[in-house]
Amino acid sequence: MAKCGYCGSGIIMGGVRAGAERYCNQKCRNNAAVLSMARHIPQEVFEQQVEAVFHGNCPKCGGAGPVEAHKVHQVWSALVLTQWKSRVQVSCRSCATKSQLGGAAFSAFCGWWGFPWGLILTPVQITRNFMGIFGGPKGAQASAALRRLVLVNMSSQLMQNASRATPPPLPR
Repeated sequence: MAKCGYCGSGIIMGGVRAGAERYCNQKCRNNAAVLSMARHIPQEVFEQQVEAVFHGNCPKCGGAGPVEAHKVHQVWSALVLTQWKSRVQVSCRSCATKSQLGGAAFSAFCGWWGFPWGLILTPVQITRNFMGIFGGPKGAQASAALRRLVLVNMSSQLMQNASRATPPPLPR
């Protein structure tokens, strides 16, 4: 099974190619491109931002952290059509658990109705949610996933600032 060149998730089918790399979707491909700006960010500034996010308040409920990057998985099916997705949510553990339980419940009710992929992927996505609930990021330090999200966000802001600072071309 192929792995995403940005987030490391397994790619069962499809994905987006860019040269020799393969990505889950266009968003992961764009995030990988944004990371090329990361070399312009001082390490101390990056570490301060990671700590600020990790020890800050939850963006979903406003409660105390730690704040981490958690994955929520869903699948839905209708006859021969099946769609599945995994998204990253930056939140406290409590908000992540609620979202993962919601993703598992959604998949349990809406995932089974497609043949053959609905029958195959529904237990996979439900299991992935429960693995996130019971084995998700825990620790006194930010996970690699949260660090990558902070780096992408900082690089993206750096790119936006650079594009605003570039004067428009002169008319001919």
